[in-house]
Amino acid sequence: MAAQTFHTLIAHNKRNTFLLIGVFMLLFVGLGLLIGYVWGGDWYFSIAVAVIAAAVAFILTLTSYFGGSSALLAMSKARQIEKDDDPQLYNVVEEMAIAGGVPVPKVYIIEDRAMNAFATGRDPKHAAVAITRGLREKLTRAELQGVMAHELSHVRNYDILYATLTAVLVGTLVLLCDVFLRSLWFGAGRGRRRSSSRGRGGRGGGGAEAILVIVAIVLAIITPILAKLLHLAISRQREYLADAAAVELTRNPDGLAAALAKLSGDTEVLEVANRATAPLYIVHPIKNYEDRSRNFMQTHPPIGDRVKRIMSLTV
Repeated sequence: MAAQTFHTLIAHNKRNTFLLIGVFMLLFVGLGLLIGYVWGGDWYFSIAVAVIAAAVAFILTLTSYFGGSSALLAMSKARQIEKDDDPQLYNVVEEMAIAGGVPVPKVYIIEDRAMNAFATGRDPKHAAVAITRGLREKLTRAELQGVMAHELSHVRNYDILYATLTAVLVGTLVLLCDVFLRSLWFGAGRGRRRSSSRGRGGRGGGGAEAILVIVAIVLAIITPILAKLLHLAISRQREYLADAAAVELTRNPDGLAAALAKLSGDTEVLEVANRATAPLYIVHPIKNYEDRSRNFMQTHPPIGDRVKRIMSLTV
């Protein structure tokens, strides 16, 4: 990718981050209004619920922006290392950072036999890369370059901020809708029914309210699904872009392709991974045979497809 294309991509990703926050805030407000009306029976209560929902989402967004990377590293039981601990790994990270024109990130090791790696941080100045012990020990230097180039490409492209915020906002939206749907089983919405029963003088009022309830229920069901599908589509595209950018940095498609091939054959279970952190890893860390696996919700494209695309690139 040319320098102009690279800077265009960064600007595009930054705009998408702010657009993402804006769209999700509107979703929180809209769903909050409908859900509040179903729960309370009047628009004053609805506005209060919408404001609370948007405020919670905003607070979580700020929290994930400033502290998300630390939380993710802690959840992954990653341990920061210095150059003396692993000179070769550090040298590779430094080389790829220089090639990518970004500051050298902090380097972490996850003491796990499974093979994987990820990057996190809100921007290149506050970035970190983490690699499992299993992957570190099984890669050649060229393969290690490919993996670190891939992760640093996520840093260059501001993918890590977008992925973190998307995971937080989608998770919060799913939680809001889930709470609402579950509440219907426990009598929530009685305030609305009492209010409507007191004001049945107007014809059609009950019908309009019933329509609003149906709309709220339908939106609570489909909105999390659509948001998740959007998240998956964007995440998969960014993996392809990071692969292409990694080849540009290393000038060696064989290194990353060989590393992905090794990752595809790994059967070790990465215990520290969960559905919140899974999108950050270079390959999906939750195996198909695990109980926590949901194949249709994977954020990564098939490894075989990624390898084919990598090998088709010219350097």
